[in-house]
Amino acid sequence: MKKNMGRVDRVIRVLIAVIFLILYFIHVISGTLAVILLILAGAFVVTSLLGFCPVYWLFGLSTRKIEEAK
Repeated sequence: MKKNMGRVDRVIRVLIAVIFLILYFIHVISGTLAVILLILAGAFVVTSLLGFCPVYWLFGLSTRKIEEAK
């Protein structure tokens, strides 16, 4: 599994996941929307930790800079 996510992309995904969690815990979102966003937040955190996004891989994309690959 070759990494295809750059640092900025990973940080942005974690920040979005934190925002989703905050919105859930302060009861701004609830119900089905909350479940969907929490699952998405989990996926964002996992892909950020791994540095690999299956969707990017599927479309042949990469946000990783050449310097990060070394």
